[in-house]
This record gives sequence, structure tokens and C-alpha cells, in this order.
Amino acid sequence: MKKYSAISSICMFLLIATGCTKDFIDINTNPSKLTQVGSRELGFMFSRAQSAALYHRPYYQTISILMPDLYAQYYALTTTSFTTDRYALNDTWLSRPGIITYVFAMPQLQAIFDATEPTSAEYALANIMKAYVFHRYTDQFGPVPYFGAGSTASSIAYDTQQQIYDDLFKRLDSASTNLKSAGVTNVFGAQDLIYGGDVSKWIAFANTLRLRMALRISKVDPQRAKLEAEAAVAGGVMTTNAESASIERSLNGDDANGLAFNAAANEFSMSSTMASYLKGYSDPRLAILFQPAVGSGQFKGLRNGSSATAINLAGNRPAQTSNIGTRWVQRNGNAWVGNLTVRQEVMATAEAFFLKAEGALNGWNMGTGTARSFYEKGIELSMQQWGVSDNAAIQNYINSSALPAAPADEAGSPAVSETPIKWASSETAQRAQIGTQKWIAIFPDGVEAWSEFRRTGYPVMYPLLQSDNADLPLGTFIKRLPYSSVEATTNADALQKARELLGGADNAATRVWWDVD
Repeated sequence: MKKYSAISSICMFLLIATGCTKDFIDINTNPSKLTQVGSRELGFMFSRAQSAALYHRPYYQTISILMPDLYAQYYALTTTSFTTDRYALNDTWLSRPGIITYVFAMPQLQAIFDATEPTSAEYALANIMKAYVFHRYTDQFGPVPYFGAGSTASSIAYDTQQQIYDDLFKRLDSASTNLKSAGVTNVFGAQDLIYGGDVSKWIAFANTLRLRMALRISKVDPQRAKLEAEAAVAGGVMTTNAESASIERSLNGDDANGLAFNAAANEFSMSSTMASYLKGYSDPRLAILFQPAVGSGQFKGLRNGSSATAINLAGNRPAQTSNIGTRWVQRNGNAWVGNLTVRQEVMATAEAFFLKAEGALNGWNMGTGTARSFYEKGIELSMQQWGVSDNAAIQNYINSSALPAAPADEAGSPAVSETPIKWASSETAQRAQIGTQKWIAIFPDGVEAWSEFRRTGYPVMYPLLQSDNADLPLGTFIKRLPYSSVEATTNADALQKARELLGGADNAATRVWWDVD
């Protein structure tokens, strides 16, 4: 067994954040602090990486709710304190996804890599988490430091998304293969906060993640996408809700559920886009994912990009719009109280079926079934995941002719689209249906939903009412997050080369590698 030094992997933090010098010195000079990792510490390191990778409580608001969740139009802001809903980005927040990646997640995973054999089950689980962490990170920014992360060099090169995806596919493939041949059924036990160490579920998760990533590159590299997607399905993706991934949250340290914690502040509501679809479809999940407005008892959304004046309209105030569902936050007298220990969603089995539905439309071998059967099974599983158990109601929904409706918001918005629920006859409509139902099913994962909206254009969303970003005029949507000024001051030479890899300006209007139309 190898031993791991904290020095190499913590250095990346110094390149992307400030205020860490004291901790860095303490960790590496104080004998009472952990500087080496043996087998007994591996499970703890894995759980810490998991908790951070899913955006633990201190970071959830700024790097999930106030950026990708808004850009996926799950929510809209009911406060004038923040401007990111109008695409006015906060430079400080832009550095925080990097802190999650290079400070809180990767040092823990690298410790496992350095302390275990590459064919071990522990190494495999660390590989899967690395793929999960980095595909989310690079999908938001484009080129990022990957192969050189953890280096002590004064300048760390940025790698292209194509290079990063190539390596992540290889890691997921080897992880699935090695877990199948490891001869164990459980790794890390209760210290695995997602699956409790269940190896069979991790294999399904790895292959579903591989399928997700294959669809992500399907327009820019269709041959590689087909290869990876078919291998993922052959390897075994998620098939039942028992395999859906969620992470345990607790009151220990900073491990509380960040969505629940911030929902108690009541500074965001259901968006008008979400309201148009869920209300128009008479979707049984509406009353599970959101709550009626306190002031009216009605489900009501708010348009993204509302001006400060519009936000302050009486009908847009928090008491008049819908907070998220009682799973996360409940009303107690005149206050909202967050359910801080509720498990946090990571990846739903329903997503696997929507991915297979799209793959089938692409002509790929997605196993037994058709695009339609995969689509309908995805809806069924999503309903059941959220507690809708009446099969007759589920089947009525699947066969419904309902369309999105005018959301009855203060902006007087019309219906957001004409995307039906019942399987359509044209492939264009079918792709819209898959994208729309997948968007509903993967709630509240705004990081993934925003990526898929950029890739597919679905679901159809309302344009912003106001944009405060000169690079994103009205009628356009945000394409990526720019690099923060911290990177410009600490890794300037490498950042300049990274900007050349972008194929456009380092702003929110430039598309990432896989976003080709």
C-alpha cells in the first residue's frame, strides 16, 4: 500500500482561492494533523469527497441555486439582493466550483488513488466520483486544469474538454470492469454516503454516468458517443428506483442539505417555465416538488430575468409565489423551516431511460425496447420516485393530450411551448418530449439540467425579461461560466492558453466544446 502526502493535492487550491496559507502550513507541519492516509482512513476520505462534490451546505446557494439552477429555469429569484438571474455574474462565486473540485473533492480522491491498487474496488469508486466531479465542472467552464491538477508547478495547464472526456470515459470503463471482477459486494460500508457501499449499484451508476456523458458529446463526436453509449448499456445501467442515487445529509459540520437550508430563506420560487409545464400537464409531481403560495393557496411562478421593479410587485413577493416542496421545507407558523437532513438527489434511474430513448432515436443499440417504451418508462419511474403510486394516474398522464399552459404569472406570459406528453409522431417532437420530461425528472439538479438545455435546446424556456449582461442580449441564453479573476491573477499564463482553446471570448456567450447548435 502506498502512502499519500497532503502537500501535492492541496497546492491546486493555492492557484484558485485565497486565504489558505495558514491551513496549508498547519496541515503540513503540525504532527497532530493528518498528512498520511492508510487503509483505515480511506472510507472517511471517500465520504468527505462525496459530501463536497454534491455541493455541501456552505456552497450550495452560490454555485447551485444562484447560477445553474436559475439557468435551468427551475427557479426564479424573489429577492433583489442578487442579480445572477439577469445574467450579471458574481466574480467571487465563479471561483467556488473550482474550490469544490480542487480543494474539497480531489485531494480526498487522490488520497485513495495513492493508497490503493488501480484494480481495487476502492480505486474504482474513487474513479467514478472523479468522473462525476469533473464532468460537472468542465461542462460549466470549458477547458479546466485536469491532468496537472495537484502539481506543484507555478503554472498549471488547462486541458480541453475533449481530452478530459476521453480520460473520464476510460476511468468509468475501468471502474465498471474492476468492480465486476473485484470479488466483493461492498466497499466502504456506511462511509459511502450514497449507496452504503453496494458495489452492484455503483456499477449501474458508473454506466449510467457514462451513458449521460455519451449523449453529451453526441453532436460533436457522434461515433465516440455511440461507442460509449452502447458499451454503457451493455455494461448495465440503472433499471429500478432502488438504484437511484441520493446522498445522506446530516447536521454534522457543513453536511446539511443545502437546498433545504436555503429554501427556508424563501428568496427563490418556482419559475414560470416550470409552472407552465407542470400546471398545463396537470402533473401529479407539481404538489410534491413545489407548494402553493402562502398568501393565495395557488401554485404560482415568476419569470426569470425579472427586473427589481417587477420582483417588488405585490404578486411576485415570496408570499405570493411557490416555494419548493415539503420534502425540503415546511411552514411553521410565520416561518419556513428546512428539513436539513433530507437526502439530496444525485442521479435518478428515470434519467437512464430518457437517455436510452434519445439513444434509440439516434439509431444506437440501447437494449430491449423502443424510444417510446423507454420514454414512457422514464415517466413512470419518475412518478414513482416522487411518491405517485397510482398506476392508473400515471398511465393517464402518459397518454394525456395536455399541453403547457399560461402560468398566470405577473408578466402575463403565454404557454411556454406546445410540447405534448403523449408520444408524438415526428422525431423533432419526440426529442422535445424526451428533453422536457427528463428536465422534470432530474429536478432539482440544475447543473445537469442546464447542461442538457444547452446541448438539446429542451425544454423550451421563456427568454429572460431583462438581461444585465451585455454579452447576452434579450432572447439569448447563457452558454458557460467565465473564468474568475482569481485564476487570472494566480495562473495567468496557463489561463491565456485556455482562453485560446475556447474558440471565442472568455464570456458567458461562448459555447463549450459539445454545444454545437
